[in-house]
Amino acid sequence: MSTMKRCENGHVYNSARYKECPYCNSERLEVVEEREEMPMDYIEDDADNTVAYWANELKIDPVVGWLVCLNGYEKGKDFKLKSEKNFIGRDIDMDICLEGDNTVSRKNHAMIAYNPKNREFMITQGEGSGLVYVQNEAVYGPRLLNDFDIIEIGLSKYVFVALCGDNYDWKMDKMSKEYELNEENSNKGKR
Repeated sequence: MSTMKRCENGHVYNSARYKECPYCNSERLEVVEEREEMPMDYIEDDADNTVAYWANELKIDPVVGWLVCLNGYEKGKDFKLKSEKNFIGRDIDMDICLEGDNTVSRKNHAMIAYNPKNREFMITQGEGSGLVYVQNEAVYGPRLLNDFDIIEIGLSKYVFVALCGDNYDWKMDKMSKEYELNEENSNKGKR
């Protein structure tokens, strides 16, 4: 169901956010009350469900790794990887937009995913006609990515650099801070 509405003057606006057109009568504008986001600081380990593991107050998807272009159209440029799925293609709507290389499919040429539960990165061939190579081997199905693997997409080569994995994860950082706070509080009680 679309929340976009057109006023009598032809302006298009979000009716879920505004009761009337914000362009026509900006001095009489009344904003519809927005829902307050629930913080997601505390999580329980649930193997059956996807779980967000950083707080909403960050207002960002923390970086979990990078692709860095070694040669090709965007040599030297880095691309941030976020948790879970990162779609790769030429289209600006892709999570990783590889502009300039017409051998890369516009949408979903490949996908790199970080699984926060298993702390591992996987690469998968997308829906495009071109192949993706990791360490000079074609990717036909899901393949585990290792730190500093060389990935060929189109006419370019990229190095994969992981931030999160066995040695670090944003969830670990959050848990270690909570542990430090609990230790401080328990030590105060002993004085």
